[in-house]
Amino acid sequence: MTSKAFQAFDHAIQDAMELLDHFDALNKQPPPPEIEVLKRASLVMALAALETYLEDLLIETVESLCCDGDERLSDFIQASLISDLKVFHTPSTDRVRPIFKKYLGYDVTEGWSWNNSDPAKARTELNRLAKKRGDIAHRSVRPLPGQPTQHAVTRDAMRKHIHFIKELVRTTDTYVQKNSAR
Repeated sequence: MTSKAFQAFDHAIQDAMELLDHFDALNKQPPPPEIEVLKRASLVMALAALETYLEDLLIETVESLCCDGDERLSDFIQASLISDLKVFHTPSTDRVRPIFKKYLGYDVTEGWSWNNSDPAKARTELNRLAKKRGDIAHRSVRPLPGQPTQHAVTRDAMRKHIHFIKELVRTTDTYVQKNSAR
């Protein structure tokens, strides 16, 4: 069974995929420079979906763990989490690992393992994507007219980024459910 956070993510990641589909529909050879924004926006939306998933998963899991026991302590923990999530922002390993450790008691990144990835590779890739997203969102990486430059995000790379994020979410959900049931 998947978390509610996973179900919401599954819906939210569609925005990133649809932006890439729009790029494909408008693409011709050579690609018009004005449609490159769709690939950059797709990466921003994909990481926003991941960020929201991680926040929602923490809230959902902490709520399920706090429901029994001292109501004041439960309220304090949940209020503390909400406060910490206000500064969570871009989901890099350096942000994900400590907040999950603080509230759930384990390093969630240890569960980031699937077919061609292990936790170390997944952490490195997430950090790379978080940096790329920051560059795209906060720096102008828009191609300059008449100057051939490498695009910030290629179409094939973006498809791989979405696949990576979906796998990261799938394995995170499984890992948290397994470890929270103890």
